Amino acid sequence: MKLLRYGPAGSEKPGMLDNDGTVRDLSGVVSDVAGDALLPASLDRLKGLDPASLPKVDGNPRLGPCVGDVGKFMCIGLNYSDHAAETGGEVPAEPILFMKANSAISGPNDDVIIPRNSEQTDWEVELGFVIGKPGKYIDEADALSHVAGYCVVNDVSERNFQIRMEGQWTKGKSCDTFGPLGPWLVTSDEVEDPQALDLWTEVNGHRYQDGNTKTMVYGVAFLISYLSKFMTLQAGDVVATGTPPGVGMGQNPRIFLKPGDVMRLGVQGLGEQQQTLAADK
Repeated sequence: MKLLRYGPAGSEKPGMLDNDGTVRDLSGVVSDVAGDALLPASLDRLKGLDPASLPKVDGNPRLGPCVGDVGKFMCIGLNYSDHAAETGGEVPAEPILFMKANSAISGPNDDVIIPRNSEQTDWEVELGFVIGKPGKYIDEADALSHVAGYCVVNDVSERNFQIRMEGQWTKGKSCDTFGPLGPWLVTSDEVEDPQALDLWTEVNGHRYQDGNTKTMVYGVAFLISYLSKFMTLQAGDVVATGTPPGVGMGQNPRIFLKPGDVMRLGVQGLGEQQQTLAADK
């Protein structure tokens, strides 16, 4: 099942993609793709619906972030050994955790805004997962049962803000529009193995990232268990799991994004995103 949110920014409605690729309206069933609607019992109810019984959505509406009212937006740093090497980092002995501000969340095809004084805005395709069943101190063997679904994340990053301006990475990760989510939330029953998914990024038609989640240092099940040692994971929390090599700062010479550039990225079975870069006003 592919869940989505459509409509103007801030006023999105819940929807479902049927087998023909048509958006169906879910607003008569759930108020949003968020919170309690992502609990296991709620998802089971949605899976029991006949998509043909739901109203068709006319036209080609804007797709919003595939999850609404996100509680936490957690990210994992340097979680691919070859990406760590290209950035001059070392594979961490334990997962590096950081958070993106929820105000960074945007739709999968919305413009990405380069902030003022930015010289090093960069791309990062990532597998994201969304928590369905809440939990704390979750056993790794049971961890995947806590996943509502998976989605594409672009962990857009400003490297100067992130690395050279001291302190934590958050300031380089949290600029407005730096967290596109979607196009869909693909429920976990449709993802046989989250550690066997191709993921890629193209900028202006050139492919820079071309990886697979099998090379993640810490897999999804481990990350769920690990995160739950420090905080309760709640329905609607989003976790971005790290990026494979091929980011702009890893090129020789380095390449960073500028207004007018177009990013296109995707994860196998989870859809694609496309964003145009624009300068902040």
